[in-house]
Amino acid sequence: MEHAINLTSHWAGFSALLIFIVAYGFVMAEEFTHLRKSKPVVLAAGLIWGIVAFVYSGTPHYEIVGEEIRHSFLEYAELAFFLLVAMTYINALEERNVFNSLKSWLIKKQFSYRQLFWITGTLAFLLSPLADNLTTALVLCAVVLAVGSSSPKFVGLACVNIVVAANAGGVFSPFGDITTLMVWQAGQLEFTQFFALVIPSIVNFIIPAGVMHFFVSDHKPEVPEQDISIKIGGKVIIVLGLLTILTAVSFHNFLHLPPVFGMMTGLAYLQLYGYYIKRRSRWLEEQPYDFFENVSKVQWDTLLFFFGIILAVGGLGFIGYLEYVSVFMYTDLGATTANILVGILSAIVDNIPVMFAVLTMDPTMPDSQWMLV
Repeated sequence: MEHAINLTSHWAGFSALLIFIVAYGFVMAEEFTHLRKSKPVVLAAGLIWGIVAFVYSGTPHYEIVGEEIRHSFLEYAELAFFLLVAMTYINALEERNVFNSLKSWLIKKQFSYRQLFWITGTLAFLLSPLADNLTTALVLCAVVLAVGSSSPKFVGLACVNIVVAANAGGVFSPFGDITTLMVWQAGQLEFTQFFALVIPSIVNFIIPAGVMHFFVSDHKPEVPEQDISIKIGGKVIIVLGLLTILTAVSFHNFLHLPPVFGMMTGLAYLQLYGYYIKRRSRWLEEQPYDFFENVSKVQWDTLLFFFGIILAVGGLGFIGYLEYVSVFMYTDLGATTANILVGILSAIVDNIPVMFAVLTMDPTMPDSQWMLV
């Protein structure tokens, strides 16, 4: 990095590293402290860059701090607006009773526990590449809780199966997981290259599900039937969601624009169609559709968490710590060993900061290694 000062042995570097460790400690302790994970990391990001700017303020190269923080912020903005659109579509589908109607259909069909186990797992595997794996898991686990509430054992096994299936299915699509989205937006892999992971993803879903299958009862749950239908416009919003994905991919592949611009164009589809639904709902004297209510229900804590993480990790990278880590992992250990360690670390900590750190290091490695990581 031109004119950057190595602060890894400076008090500023040690202070920034300590701030990040303490902040992430609060993130990991969220379940016990009930402090939302975004709060400590947003503060950490501000403090880290504030310290860096203070050190650079007395040097001729103070301007590069502003350039670097703008670069990190741009990376965050692309990710945040992309996710904002995806979350808004999910909220719109939920408001239009799309997911509740799925739950109602499963109850009406009177499937056995074992059938429900495989149906919900397969749905999770197929939906996660289009939605994201977290949303898919939350929605389908809610369905399982409603359908199999009388059997805690079934609920536990089915939810584990859904989480495994959603994570496996989210690997072979940039839309399936935050990390795959980050890799795609960074230009490390093309959209179609992720499809090479379809077979490994299926294996990762089928084997654990096959083991759990024998522990799931084949009896039918006794649940009162519910008659829930999709509200006006629900099916069209599904189509618009798919069209939005197509627009994002087309903007990236054919027009060479960042995918987020395609997603924002897709958000306009929903806005305009939402206006039509709102007018039609008034004519039918139904509760009107409110687009901005869907936006307000977006997971803002998650988006702010990403802001803090991306800016904080970007700050540590600017200080020089990530360069040392990159040399040790990808030069001394080798790409395969390094990426396996990245996978293990992401299971302990969180995959978002780990993946962003890898992208910030920008190691030179073949596409197969990017698929592995």
